[in-house]
Amino acid sequence: MMVKVIRITLQFVVIIFSLYVLAAQNFTMLPFVMLALGALMLVAGFEKIQKERKEFDGYVFIAVSLFIFFVAVQGYLLKD
Repeated sequence: MMVKVIRITLQFVVIIFSLYVLAAQNFTMLPFVMLALGALMLVAGFEKIQKERKEFDGYVFIAVSLFIFFVAVQGYLLKD
């Protein structure tokens, strides 16, 4: 139940950040959008793994979220 609330909250955060970046054309906020998306995918992966059946999708979500975190940190550190 708690994981579902966190997932829904992160979905709203990702949508709001993404709409702001698109509307304001402020692409310096893009690493923060990617961090929020990575957190969302990490929570979704844990939610899938917590089910009775261990699904392969959950592990893929976790792997993709780690890659997104890596890219977001690189984008933040290497921006001009």
